[in-house]
Amino acid sequence: MAIQWFPGHMYSTQKAITERVKDIDVVIELLDARLPGSSANPMLAELTAGRPTLKVLNKQDLADPERTALWLAYYNALPATRAIPLDASQTTPAQQIVKACHELSPNRGGLAKPMRVLICGIPNVGKSTLINTLTGSRKAKTGDEAGITKLEQRITLADDFYLWDTPGMLWPRIIVPRSGYNLAASGAVGRNAFDEEEVALELLGYLKSNYAAGIAARFKLVELDAETMAGMKDEALLDTIGRKRGALLGKGRVNLQKAAEIVMHEFRAGNLGRITLETPEEFAVWLADGQRADAERAAKKAARKQKGKPKPEAASGQDA
Repeated sequence: MAIQWFPGHMYSTQKAITERVKDIDVVIELLDARLPGSSANPMLAELTAGRPTLKVLNKQDLADPERTALWLAYYNALPATRAIPLDASQTTPAQQIVKACHELSPNRGGLAKPMRVLICGIPNVGKSTLINTLTGSRKAKTGDEAGITKLEQRITLADDFYLWDTPGMLWPRIIVPRSGYNLAASGAVGRNAFDEEEVALELLGYLKSNYAAGIAARFKLVELDAETMAGMKDEALLDTIGRKRGALLGKGRVNLQKAAEIVMHEFRAGNLGRITLETPEEFAVWLADGQRADAERAAKKAARKQKGKPKPEAASGQDA
C-alpha cells in the first residue's frame, strides 16, 4: 500500500514558503537522522532552489552514529549546503545552527542586514523543540504527534537574526514506497493514513537484517540469534513479539494490531537501540526505482489520455 498524507494546511504552507523564500538568506531543513533521505522534502528543494541550505540531522542521539557520519558526508558534498547532527533538546549543540547560518551567508548580520532564516521540515521532526531550545522559552507548541504546528510564525533570536518557523510539510505524492513506510514508522505521517500492522512488518523486515541484536535484547528473544531472526518471516517475528509482550486475544491468538503498536512505540522511543533505517547508497537505489516507476506511470497516463482524444476530421478539400 502506498502511503500518502498531505492535509489541507500543507497546501497553505507550500504557498507561504513560496512567498517567504524570496526574502530569505538561509534555509534550514530539519531532517530525521534515522531516515535522512526519506525525510528530505523534494518539493522543498524546488521551492528553495538557489538558497544556501543547512541540513540539520535531528534526533541524532537515536540514530546509528556510523550511518549518521555517512549521511553528513553525503550532504556536505552538495553545493551551497552544510550538514550538522543535532539533538534538538541540547542547548549548546543547538547554537551550532546560528554559527552555520552565518558561515553559509557571511554577508548578512548587523541591524542593517539582519540574518533572515526559514526553518522547514517534515511533521514531528523536532522543529518546535529546537526553536524552544534556541529561544530558551516555549515559543512553539510541541508534541509526539504529526501536524502540531499549523501556522507560520516569526521568532527573533537576536536583534539581527530572524527565524521563520513553518508547519511540518510532506509532499503531495511520495514516489519511494520505502520512504512512505519509514516516514510512518517515525511518526511523520498522520495515523489515519497508514495501517500500523503493515508498517510494523516493513520495519521489522529491515531491523531483523540490520539490527537484530536490538530486537532480541528489548523483547527478550534469547532463543533467536541474528541468523535465525534474519531467516524468519516478518509475520512470525511480529507474532513472537506479541506473545512476549502479552498482546493476546482469546484462545492464545496474538493481537497483531497491538503488537504492531508496541513495535513502533519501541522504535520511536529509541528502546531498540540507535537505528538508522537507510544508508545513502540504499536510498539512492530506492529513489532511482521510484523515479523509474513514476516515469512509467506518467507515460501510461499520457498514452491513455492521447488514446481518448477524438481523431481529427479529414480535410474535405472544399471551401467552407
